[in-house]
Amino acid sequence: MATLYTLAESNIRKTWFYLTFFLIFIIFLGWLISHFLGESSILWLAILLSITMSFFSYWHSDKIVLALTKANPIEKKDNPELYRIVENLSITAGLPLPKIYIINEAQPNAFATGRDPKNSVIVVTNGLLEKLERTELEGVISHELAHIGNKDTLLATIVVVLVGVVVLITDFFYRISFWQRRDSRRKGEGTILPLIALILAIFAPLFATLIRLAISRKREFLADATGALLTRYPEGLAGALEKISKDQNLLKVANNATSHLYIVNPFRGSEQKSWLHKLFLTHPPIEERIAALRGMKI
Repeated sequence: MATLYTLAESNIRKTWFYLTFFLIFIIFLGWLISHFLGESSILWLAILLSITMSFFSYWHSDKIVLALTKANPIEKKDNPELYRIVENLSITAGLPLPKIYIINEAQPNAFATGRDPKNSVIVVTNGLLEKLERTELEGVISHELAHIGNKDTLLATIVVVLVGVVVLITDFFYRISFWQRRDSRRKGEGTILPLIALILAIFAPLFATLIRLAISRKREFLADATGALLTRYPEGLAGALEKISKDQNLLKVANNATSHLYIVNPFRGSEQKSWLHKLFLTHPPIEERIAALRGMKI
């Protein structure tokens, strides 16, 4: 039976495979548009757009996320215990001390953001501080530090940007193809090009979203493993995951754009067990994560 140790090694390989394939897919879409329209400049435009969006996201994504979640920064004097936990675990992990933010919400939850360890942020809710024991809080913080150390925050940003590029390019292809059909009478073009555009319009965004969600799920397993090794107490994180997942308070600031960042899916009341629903979950089933943690031997 697979443990978090073997899952961590496998997840690294699979994540980079997905990301590489995703990049190739975007380039292919740009080439396809330029080929059918006879405009090589479109491919370069797509590449330029991707680079520009990636650059903007790299430097400003953390600020956007913090604004969306209405998180507020704190200093050591505001919550000395939380500050000491983050400080001690950061030293143990060999990471710079991240900035600490708090969301004034009752649901216990947390996430990390930032483009690199030197510019990282850990965000927790008031509910997390009020409802977790110290060992459980340490488990959550170690999980988020693992995301920072593994550069998951940067990876998630890149994938989100690439998904957006796929949707934009596909929509552009879909619209241009029908303009081209009206303006051109070349043999076969009137039926083949719109058909290809329609197929891409339906399946490309879906494919892009599934890749983003798959990478997010894999990274949660890896962060669980790394965090448990950091505290040397897997039960702390396992207990925290149980409490967070069972809490029925709504997280009002949560939305579809940021939900994958949280340690546990922030939405409540919509969990289902069908295979189709699981395809679109941003997190692996909580039962699997807890079972894997409690199966660890440290």
